[in-house]
Amino acid sequence: MDSLTNGLFQIQLLMESGGFVLWIILLASILMWSLIIERYIYVYFQHPKQVKHLIREWQERRDRTSWYAYQIRQGMIAESRIALSRYLMSIKTLTVALPMLGLLGTVNGMIQTFDVMTVFGTGNTRGMAGGISVALITTMGGLLTALSGLYFSTQLSQRVSREVDNVADALRRD
Repeated sequence: MDSLTNGLFQIQLLMESGGFVLWIILLASILMWSLIIERYIYVYFQHPKQVKHLIREWQERRDRTSWYAYQIRQGMIAESRIALSRYLMSIKTLTVALPMLGLLGTVNGMIQTFDVMTVFGTGNTRGMAGGISVALITTMGGLLTALSGLYFSTQLSQRVSREVDNVADALRRD
């Protein structure tokens, strides 16, 4: 229990050291990870059920060779692609925005440092260290969350491409 309390205290200190921009980074990363987790749940649990339904619907058709049937097949594949690609652009946008938020924190921390230098000169190293700390912590937070999101968004994009190809293969024209 002591280690949990100590860990929470350390997190609280880190968040306070990072300033308001670190809170924005935290909220953006929570949103990004919620979308990533939702996509994985969809891809691994919901999508296979929908593919079975599409295959059954396609197999029940008597006409699977005409131009009209081909257009219906293309529509089914497109619907599957749209459902699989949902939120991917939002995840990628957050992945790109997080380092920019880290940069915003860096600028904010440097402004704090220069404010201390303006008032006290270079003699107040403790005051300058606070601003530099804000700059470095927010930069680290933005980059770390963006890197983790980048890996998973790329992996999800590749998975979506494979799944769309699988749907296209499953809906064969006879």
